[in-house]
Amino acid sequence: MSAASRDIREIVREEPVMRRRILATLREGPLTVPEIAASIGAPSHEVVFWIMGMRRYGWVAEVRDGAVDGYFRYELTGRAS
Repeated sequence: MSAASRDIREIVREEPVMRRRILATLREGPLTVPEIAASIGAPSHEVVFWIMGMRRYGWVAEVRDGAVDGYFRYELTGRAS
């Protein structure tokens, strides 16, 4: 099975494990979804699911200074500290 055809439920189930990796990556500073994906070795389309879940529950937030090349940068919130 290719990574592109993984079921969304399978991707979402990995969020608790991937959250730790993403938070560790963001401790170095704000990053875009493609930068996070490259750092953790995961496809960008899967990182979007994890980041949106983490955003919803207050782990990360968008950087207010705008988008970089059309991508928002995400940073840790107080909850993730």
